[in-house]
Amino acid sequence: MRKTLPFTNEFLLELTEQYPTPFYLYDEAAIRRNARRFITAFDGFPAFQEYFAVKAAPNPHLLKIFKEEGCGVDCSSLAELLLAERVGFSGHDIFMSSNDTPAVEFEKAKEMGAIINLDDISHIDFVEKTVGLPEMISCRYNPGPLRTGNSIIGNPIEAKYGFTRDQIYEGYKILKDKGIRRFGIHTMVASNELNPDYFLETARMMFDLVYKLKVIVGVDIEVINLGGGLGIPYIPEDKPINYEELANDVMAIYQEKILDRGLFPSKIAFESGRLMTGPYGYLVTKVLHKKETYKDYIGLDACMANLMRPALYNAYHHITVIGKENDRLDHKYDIVGSLCENNDKFAIDRYMPKLDIGDILVFHDVGAHGHCMGFNYNGKLRSAELLWHGDRDCEMIRRAETMDDYFATLNF
Repeated sequence: MRKTLPFTNEFLLELTEQYPTPFYLYDEAAIRRNARRFITAFDGFPAFQEYFAVKAAPNPHLLKIFKEEGCGVDCSSLAELLLAERVGFSGHDIFMSSNDTPAVEFEKAKEMGAIINLDDISHIDFVEKTVGLPEMISCRYNPGPLRTGNSIIGNPIEAKYGFTRDQIYEGYKILKDKGIRRFGIHTMVASNELNPDYFLETARMMFDLVYKLKVIVGVDIEVINLGGGLGIPYIPEDKPINYEELANDVMAIYQEKILDRGLFPSKIAFESGRLMTGPYGYLVTKVLHKKETYKDYIGLDACMANLMRPALYNAYHHITVIGKENDRLDHKYDIVGSLCENNDKFAIDRYMPKLDIGDILVFHDVGAHGHCMGFNYNGKLRSAELLWHGDRDCEMIRRAETMDDYFATLNF
């Protein structure tokens, strides 16, 4: 699959005249189309909910899009709850899934009527004593040695998240004995996974667990959250997940293991973030320097503080050079930023067209876990975010930081 840009080079160059690079640019129409397609694919279930993972792109303008498209939100912190509240989310349209959680976050989630997803059996007592148990509660399941994870999230047995197999039964029994009658359940054992079989196996595991919880503990599960982790094709040769095929295959398992067993017709949920915004965000940056030493380096006005995934995960992001899309890829470069860290590299030994100072580079698939993972090391400032509405209609939805912002919190 060839990676292309949804906007014209002329329009992009106009934007670089109006907004200093680097900046993030999101495609609103594509985000809406993708959300509609994903939700529609699961129409056959008694109930379905996509909880957009706020952590992936915590901007209220983007959250507003998902609210208008019928999504809920998955929150993992107080700030994310407050963002959701300001956009208008409330009640069970919010799934609060956090870990090592302070009482103030449980308190806010309960106040908003969110489904609170407990990460540990000890949190039952903690929530009860600090804020009181809510009407409905969920628990996060970690299958441990029963499953393998992937390079991003790690193997479940080594992950800090969730109840063990034994704890999950004990946890629901404790909650039932305390008078809780409404329950959800959640798991997440992979991240950026493109093999749909992985999620089918997760569905089988969770539907069987729901059955055992009914038989052993006597509880009905209203919401089965299969987590996030659905991957996107960062590499052009990768095959994207087919939503319709995935939904049909999950439905077949749901029919066999939930409906045919006479269980409560649970709502099925996902908490996708990357899948919702990842392919529809772009980082626009400019070549500042060329350096020829033991290797050939291209220095950008962006750095790891703007996009840390390549340094953190050795992640691949495709790069388009404006005006040189059809040139031969006959020059090998390390594409780097200006941080005083040698791992501040976007690409290593990447074959590119011949690059010159002033060239505009566009990084693909940065719409999730891109801008939001930024930081201020070396005094670097976070960039602006723009939302493209189509044609020449573009809106700044977050301004770039200034030096005044950087110094604002110093008591000096």
